Amino acid sequence: MQLWVGLGNPGPQYAMNRHNVGFMAADAIAEIHRFGPVQKKFQGWLQEGRIGTQKVLLLKPATFMNESGRAVGEAMRFYKLAVSDLTVFHDELDLAPFKVKVKQGGGHAGHNGLRSIDQHLGPDFRRVRLGIGHPGHKDRVHGYVLGNYAKAEMDPLAGMLGAVAAEADRLAAGDDVRFMNDVALRQQD
Repeated sequence: MQLWVGLGNPGPQYAMNRHNVGFMAADAIAEIHRFGPVQKKFQGWLQEGRIGTQKVLLLKPATFMNESGRAVGEAMRFYKLAVSDLTVFHDELDLAPFKVKVKQGGGHAGHNGLRSIDQHLGPDFRRVRLGIGHPGHKDRVHGYVLGNYAKAEMDPLAGMLGAVAAEADRLAAGDDVRFMNDVALRQQD
């Protein structure tokens, strides 16, 4: 069993924020792979399903980004999962918009959701980094990540989310390189 976590902030006012692209990825995966109904569990929203041969639990913490680790830690303990069973989908300032990279372990680079998970579980989990680009100056980061995607970004955003969901079986099987390659190929179409 694997736990896949999409990071974001709860509430309709945050729904289209760049910071919520992890929630968007979780929703796309649940829809494409026909996951079960949403359950309120572990201070968040949980859905169960299968991707390929793997049972996957999708969690969207409802704790706000800064406290994501509480919800993730609770689910990990309940299901007795190892950190190697955890994959976190999150926005990444240091990647060009709509680029997707997978990374095992590492720092949090100022991302409060990752920082919170690090504090609860350590840094050695797998991350699916969903590129949002950088606004150019660190003083503009807060407003940028909490800003909504622009109308002109909707098609590339949908393309990225669709590619991530369509190739999720590669990720579930642990083939991170093939996942990244296949997502990139789908985005070129």
